[in-house]
Amino acid sequence: MLGELWSFQGRYRTLHLTWFAFFLTFVVWFNLAPLATTVREDMGLELGQIRTIAICNVALTVPARVIIGMLLDKFGPRITYSAILVFAAIPCLMFATAQSFGALVVARLLLSIVGAGFVIGIRMVAEWFPPKEIGLAEGIYGGWGNFGSAFSALTLVIVAGWLSFAGGAQIGDAVVLNWRGAIALTGIIAAVYGVFYFFSVQDTPPGKVYQRPHKTAGLEVTSMRDFWGLMGMNVPFAGILAVLAWRLKGVGFLDEATYPMALLAILIWYGMQSWGVLRTNWQLVTGRKVYPKEDRYEFKQVAILELTYIVNFGSELAVVSMLPSFFETTFDLPKAMAGTLAASYAFMNLAARPGGGLLSDRMGSRKNTMAFLTIGLGVGYLLMSLIEPGTFTGTAGIVLALALTMFCSFFVQAGEGSTFALVPLVKRRVTGQVAGLVGAYGNVGAVAYLTIFSLLPAWMGGGADPSPAVVAASNSTFFQVLGIAGLIVGFLCMFFLREPKGSFADLHEGELAASAS
Repeated sequence: MLGELWSFQGRYRTLHLTWFAFFLTFVVWFNLAPLATTVREDMGLELGQIRTIAICNVALTVPARVIIGMLLDKFGPRITYSAILVFAAIPCLMFATAQSFGALVVARLLLSIVGAGFVIGIRMVAEWFPPKEIGLAEGIYGGWGNFGSAFSALTLVIVAGWLSFAGGAQIGDAVVLNWRGAIALTGIIAAVYGVFYFFSVQDTPPGKVYQRPHKTAGLEVTSMRDFWGLMGMNVPFAGILAVLAWRLKGVGFLDEATYPMALLAILIWYGMQSWGVLRTNWQLVTGRKVYPKEDRYEFKQVAILELTYIVNFGSELAVVSMLPSFFETTFDLPKAMAGTLAASYAFMNLAARPGGGLLSDRMGSRKNTMAFLTIGLGVGYLLMSLIEPGTFTGTAGIVLALALTMFCSFFVQAGEGSTFALVPLVKRRVTGQVAGLVGAYGNVGAVAYLTIFSLLPAWMGGGADPSPAVVAASNSTFFQVLGIAGLIVGFLCMFFLREPKGSFADLHEGELAASAS
């Protein structure tokens, strides 16, 4: 497979076109991070407001990944991916033309939907690659596409600087980077590629049937125990949206009148989601349908994979947003140098995520690979908690801290590759919905971790303007939280996750029957 990867023919052509689609969604999704300080200065925002906008950037990705998973299984990845890429231009242009904090929040909430694009490619790649190669293929898709966040960090400031010659604003004698033009440009490029993607790919290889679930209003489960498990695992989606509403109230976007309305909307959404699950599984609930043994799957598998994605992808999103300031304050570095060091964490995606998928393909047990990488992630974050001012000093200290960061990053991103080496093997006809649920839990983790990170200084007695010592202690505590969570989920993988049937087969579940029909 590695030898044929650059042929750009057949399934490899589809893989390359699809990971680049994902790459563009991440460029769009993370186009705020490198320009956040410029946006804050230009719009006169407070620190709490710009941090709230950062949380909004991942908020609606939670329900969006669930809904996109349903649409994906029904309509196929070609139409779904093309639509979300074209849609990306709308919130980008809204953000680029916003004149108030409220407009920025609305645009960013809509833009967070673009982050749901990841789950679409999971099903597309699974349709074109057999189980025995699914780990590496999904790892390349996820890792190379995920690099879009680092690409944004490295290029958008340059693009904004170039555009400033044509339309940059002035604050005193300083030229403000044209962040509006840079953000608008990312959306326009994504939309153009969405049209190109639609005319360049197919959902399945020639002669292969695209399997669709019987109903798409909610995930289909095969036992009553799994039904109640699914209902329970949907609760955190509503819970994390309630946390977001609380944060929006804290910065004044929601007031005493609109805050209850937001909570009511979240409750209605959870009710609709629960009703969709009930409708899909009504015959099972009423006892009119009993699944044969060969057609059953355990929802426990999905639940554990959801937890793994909290601790790997959820932590990655949180750490990427705090790592530049962490290096800056820990080692008293210039912003540019701190940003370059922090980029090493995201750079690891290019090799680590495909490496995790390759390990899953080659180690003979996808379950044990998942457990090993998740425990390694926990150990890595605990080691990072030791990086404090005065503990690591001088150039040698910075190099050692960078080595620990990259060590931890490998396990985080390899774990992501290992997670989605398992997702397409749980139950093929609902792969899109499973990928949507697992992917959404990554964003649940991101919002939860970012909320904890933003509150830690206050919890530790630092107040609104914490001292450097309190900031350092809260950073260390944050990494400890990530590490302990990783160890707990790693042991759950070890003792409760099961190896999927046909993990290393030449054909996916039901493929022979589908081809024959």
